[in-house]
Amino acid sequence: MSQTSALRAFITKELRHIARDKQTLTILVLMPLVQVVLFGYALRSDVRDVRLAIVDPEPDYATTSLTSRFRGTDRFTVVSVSPDARSVAPLMRAGRADIALMFEPGFATQLEGTEPAKVLVAVDASDPNTGTTMQNFVRAVIAQYEMEIAGPGAVRIALDTRMRFNPTLESVNLFVPGLIALVLTLISALMTAISLSREKERGTLEVLLVSPLEPWQIIVGKVAPYLGLAFGNAVTALFVARLVFGVPVRGSLALLLLESLLYSIVSLALGVLIAARTTSQRAAMLAAMLGTLMPSTLLSGMIFPIASMPAFLQWFSNIIPARWFVVIVRGIMLKGVGLNHLWKETLVLCVMTLILMAAAVRSFKPRLG
Repeated sequence: MSQTSALRAFITKELRHIARDKQTLTILVLMPLVQVVLFGYALRSDVRDVRLAIVDPEPDYATTSLTSRFRGTDRFTVVSVSPDARSVAPLMRAGRADIALMFEPGFATQLEGTEPAKVLVAVDASDPNTGTTMQNFVRAVIAQYEMEIAGPGAVRIALDTRMRFNPTLESVNLFVPGLIALVLTLISALMTAISLSREKERGTLEVLLVSPLEPWQIIVGKVAPYLGLAFGNAVTALFVARLVFGVPVRGSLALLLLESLLYSIVSLALGVLIAARTTSQRAAMLAAMLGTLMPSTLLSGMIFPIASMPAFLQWFSNIIPARWFVVIVRGIMLKGVGLNHLWKETLVLCVMTLILMAAAVRSFKPRLG
């Protein structure tokens, strides 16, 4: 047999092997469709639904008129109107406000005087690109108001802008916390799914059938080394982020490590579930990439703001563990918040852990039997 014939026979054999693996074939067919949909809808840098907090200590006709201009736009949603500037910090730390507009007392009187009236704008700059865009939106609304009350080219309002949480607008402060989530996903979910599926293909898991171990004990024994490895990678990633890139850790380091451990457990449970539901190592690898890496990169808010995505993708992002972990990491590292602000995200990850672990054990048991 010639080399050409041998190569043709080998390719034909591989194609038949893939065709017989229904799971791999299904994933290969679905992957381009999912990629096009996710990239088409998620890759958006435009900013929508900016949550605006307004501080108005002495409401008058000018502050009321300007506030109504923000309410009338399709870019802003006024989430709070308060007379006290101290209400802004808790809102921004909790992630309930993206930008704050703070009037000085006697704003209308200042407009009628010879000096420009002063307005303080505080921006959540943990995402520097989004923060700059939101600032420009505010400037545009105020400039339009100035033109209407004083004519083109007049400057009656002086803006003083403060970039909170990332005053230097460093992009690494946005991306590095998200990369920690991506690294933990790679180690926990992807490596666990591939490792367990490889042992299933080799038949080494069948040896455990003669042992008195329960399915959950087998799972714990298999994933414990990966949990330790993931925790070590989290420590390394935080060390590099602080030492090399200068990303601050303004909150509790112990809380950040515990949250990283919790997220690693969620990812490990997801990896075990994928390995239990797939029949080959190839299918497990593709399913892990389709079910963990792509959503974690595109739909977690790590790179692209979730608020700019379509409503159905915003809803879908709620079932992605990385979406909640990215909020936690940025909150602790950049905003310095604690569990009193992050309890909701932590609770969601705990519930996800229980659900995924239960599903993994239930799927793992009949396959061992």
